[in-house]
Amino acid sequence: MEYDFENMRQLMGEFIPHMAAMGLELLSMDDDGAVGKIPYRDEFVGNPDTGVVHGGVVTVLLDSLSGMCIVPLLGGMAKTATLDLRIDYLKPAVPGEDIFAKVHCYRTTKNIAFTRGVAYQGDIDDPIAHAAGSFMLTRS
Repeated sequence: MEYDFENMRQLMGEFIPHMAAMGLELLSMDDDGAVGKIPYRDEFVGNPDTGVVHGGVVTVLLDSLSGMCIVPLLGGMAKTATLDLRIDYLKPAVPGEDIFAKVHCYRTTKNIAFTRGVAYQGDIDDPIAHAAGSFMLTRS
């Protein structure tokens, strides 16, 4: 499916302010899914004693990319809303390192899309969390 990746990156920042405020960067997106990152920032630390990032940062990354990875499959702009998102946190994020995520949509119906993905640092095969979600579709 053909779409404008650079336009999508720009729209993400303009229409989804929390993603821009967190510095979420969309690195790639196509029919196979979306890859993005949130850079480490001191204000994201959930435990000052260890420097570990709060789990909510990982949630924003996985939820946002899960909703976005659906767009290329629909052949145009469609609004998505999270119906359900399950995240299993496998280990704490390493302090001081950016957090990446790769998410893909594995099934769509007329009204719902289903996604899976992982958050990781360095090695995608050693994730810090994995997610499964379902999203309501509102097509243009």
